[in-house]
Amino acid sequence: MKAFTKKLVLESGREFYGYGFGADREAILEIVFNTAVVGYQEIMSDPAYTGQLVVMTYPLIGNYGMADEDYETKTPTIGGMAVREYNDSPSNFRYTRTLNEVLEECDVPAIWGLDTRALTRVIRDEGTQKVIITDASTPTEEALKKLQEAALPTDTLQRVSCKKRWMSRVPNHTYDVVAIDCGIKNSLVRQLNAVGCNVTVLPYDSTLEDVMSFRPDGVLISNGPGNPAEAAPVIELVKQLRGKKPIFGIGLGQQIIALAYGAKVEKMKFGHRGCNHPVKNLATGLIEVASQNHGFVVLPELPGMLSITHTNLLDNTIEGVECKLDRIFAVQFDPASAEAECHDLFKKFVKLMEEGRDA
Repeated sequence: MKAFTKKLVLESGREFYGYGFGADREAILEIVFNTAVVGYQEIMSDPAYTGQLVVMTYPLIGNYGMADEDYETKTPTIGGMAVREYNDSPSNFRYTRTLNEVLEECDVPAIWGLDTRALTRVIRDEGTQKVIITDASTPTEEALKKLQEAALPTDTLQRVSCKKRWMSRVPNHTYDVVAIDCGIKNSLVRQLNAVGCNVTVLPYDSTLEDVMSFRPDGVLISNGPGNPAEAAPVIELVKQLRGKKPIFGIGLGQQIIALAYGAKVEKMKFGHRGCNHPVKNLATGLIEVASQNHGFVVLPELPGMLSITHTNLLDNTIEGVECKLDRIFAVQFDPASAEAECHDLFKKFVKLMEEGRDA
């Protein structure tokens, strides 16, 4: 067996050895895991993973390469990846580059050859924590000292949000939507386009005047990374916007909306990340197996104006909230991952925008 070239050292002192690919550099990150079977390209290009090292529990990664049409953002900001077996010879006719080539270009370090399922159990039992990806020869004491001295970034929202507004337009559009970019995914913009919306994407620190200058029919608060309490400009914007325009929140957007109404949010032990979470719609009783990507959760003691619309059947956490009076609703899961639920959610947003026009 060839000698290991890289290792992960967790804050708890555990070590996992493997082989490096992607960028050949050291990095200190927050370690999380994802249970998805497919979609590693969408995961590595999801802005919600900014500053995180993602452990993929599915054992084979890289086998279908990277396709130009499948990125969730133009410039991936994921912190790193850990996989069991990496395949650098993709067989998919659509691929244009390998995962290794993209990681190298984006300066993202990665490691393969370690027991990712054992590592996942450690994260599940001990919780998310700081991790260093470093050379296999780095002394453990040195790695732990670096971890102790390092602080995880608190500016992930600022890093992923656009600096200037951009648009995604469709022929003969019906509605105009302003999307606040907290780390918005391309698939979400495409879903809005598919229901007849022209989308104007604005930076996270946009003001009420900025938003209203585009005369939107509705406003979307997007998904994204980090602690929602650090999204003060967006929380304030929601406070000023509520009741004026229909608002739809997704992922981080739900947490921001909840905070704007006075609810509380807390960090989860290891979060929800993967595509196998059963979510129950309390109004219809229907259950969708939806994709998740979040490390914070809205606590159930909601202010009177907010009500719960969806729950996670695995741990009973809140997956959806709404305020009917203010025409605001939000979900914690990715609506693009559950087709029936996705259709209903965007149909609901369209209905609220239509009613707003008629009011």
